[in-house]
Amino acid sequence: MKIHQLNDQLWLPKPVGEIFDFFADARNLQLLTPPFLGFRILTPMPVEMKPGTIIDYKLRVHGLPIFWRTEISEWEPGRRFVDQQLRGPYRLWHHEHTFEPRDGGTLVSDKVRYAVLLDPIIHPLFVKPDVQRIFSFRREKMLELFTGDS
Repeated sequence: MKIHQLNDQLWLPKPVGEIFDFFADARNLQLLTPPFLGFRILTPMPVEMKPGTIIDYKLRVHGLPIFWRTEISEWEPGRRFVDQQLRGPYRLWHHEHTFEPRDGGTLVSDKVRYAVLLDPIIHPLFVKPDVQRIFSFRREKMLELFTGDS
């Protein structure tokens, strides 16, 4: 199984507590997800974020309805958390979010390790461009929400 990795960092001019609190509210995931995915959280709100929390979603990928279940496998308030796919479109999805105080603001880092079926065909044609597009949208939305820029 070939494992791909995406690394992204963004500095935001807000304190770690404010940024982490935003991510700790599962409802905000919908704000950070591009509309083309038709993303909906199925788990009743509010969701208490902690190790073992399960969150179910429904989305559309290239017109196909997808059910996605993730687990919060690690939860360190104010510092980092990890979500992992239990069921969904990937063979592997491991997303580590970290939040560091930096230069009077917060450095938000994402490290995503993922794998897909039929990798030599599916990854370059669909998955890699989609993942890049999703994280580009996420970056622009965070800038808009926390700096007023886009």
